[in-house]
Amino acid sequence: MSDKKEGDSLNRNGKVPVKVCYIFPNGDKYEGECSRSECGAMVRSGTGKHTSASGVVYSGEWNEDKMHGRGILQHPSGALYKGEFKDNMYHGTGIYTFPDRTVYKGHFHKNRLDGDGIFIDSQGRIWTGEFHSKAALGLKMQHDI
Repeated sequence: MSDKKEGDSLNRNGKVPVKVCYIFPNGDKYEGECSRSECGAMVRSGTGKHTSASGVVYSGEWNEDKMHGRGILQHPSGALYKGEFKDNMYHGTGIYTFPDRTVYKGHFHKNRLDGDGIFIDSQGRIWTGEFHSKAALGLKMQHDI
């Protein structure tokens, strides 16, 4: 027998999420889905929006109280990341827009640029190549001919 009601959808943990709005003691705010962890604590799980007191905003998927899945992370500086997260880190494919409006589109591994990607500089020039953290050896600039 199940407690599941018609129309309820299960989250990644196989549990029915609960919608909450919670303001943390430090001034952070979370609006979205939560579920009970193995130890019985309520954790962000499903989809939701977390706004920090410092102005950082994450909207997207959560798993066991961590940004995990697809989401958007906005910084007060103007930096913006849209893409995949794993365990609170940029991990997978995504687009990172820097505060100066330059853009990296490609792969990330544990918050680092990693693998094939595209970098668009402040003049709109497009550079392609393989990125490894802060290094990008063998970049090639695309030319319109």
